Amino acid sequence: MNSIRIMTDSTSDLPESELLQRDINVVPLYVHFDQEVFRDSIDIDPKMLYEKVQQTDVYPKTSSPSPKDFIDYFKPVIDSGQNILYIGLSSQLSSTIQNARIAASEFPDHRIEVIDSLNLSAGIGMLVLEASDLAIQGKSLEEITETIHAMVPKVKTYFALDTLQYLHKGGRCTSLENIVGNMLRIRPILNVANGKIILQKKVRGKREKLVEEMMNLTEKELKPIDTNRVIVNHSFCPEIAERLREHLKKTLEPKEVMMTEAGCVVSCHCGPNTFSIVYRTK
Repeated sequence: MNSIRIMTDSTSDLPESELLQRDINVVPLYVHFDQEVFRDSIDIDPKMLYEKVQQTDVYPKTSSPSPKDFIDYFKPVIDSGQNILYIGLSSQLSSTIQNARIAASEFPDHRIEVIDSLNLSAGIGMLVLEASDLAIQGKSLEEITETIHAMVPKVKTYFALDTLQYLHKGGRCTSLENIVGNMLRIRPILNVANGKIILQKKVRGKREKLVEEMMNLTEKELKPIDTNRVIVNHSFCPEIAERLREHLKKTLEPKEVMMTEAGCVVSCHCGPNTFSIVYRTK
């Protein structure tokens, strides 16, 4: 048994097969439909979420795991004799990291390290996979923590939204922005910078133009791109994701282009037909 257990939260959007193969534990966030509360990826999945929105016209909210939730997930691992490296959702977007740190402080001897990914979705997943690779190689908790901390600012996450409706209903853009966006058929490309979501570009017109703009992003990167692993993430648009993957294979020639599906938290705030590219610079 590896002496280090890699843990993350449900916003990392890694495939179940990958989590099982690598023995990675996932702490779920919560999805709220009025008074109903669901554990992300356990009680609800994106398909159920979108169906529920259509049926009820209620747009979901999300919330973080509590410190007690984290303690409940940490304790069995610590009791088994393993140390923990937890990598979670950006502290600029959620209290998840804060609550994980509160929980970690309940365990002595610094056996739990908590890393703020300053990212979301597959941007977290990228760091989790890198940490898992290092753990498999037999690196110590201190070595992995140091390496992943240094990697955090190098992970680039860009995602494209087909609609502003979910951001608007979730309170993440104003009514005016929503109306103007819909009237002008604006589809935004967003990126994550210093843990926050910022507008990269407004794309006006059909979805095809949005796909083309996303394909051009890596070509505009000024720093050398690490081609060991690139991730394409999507919410119910596998055809677009496959086109992005094929494009990245041809232009970057990476060792691996992983395809992942957005979980409920990303789906709550971004809606269907969202797609993203995640990579890191050297």
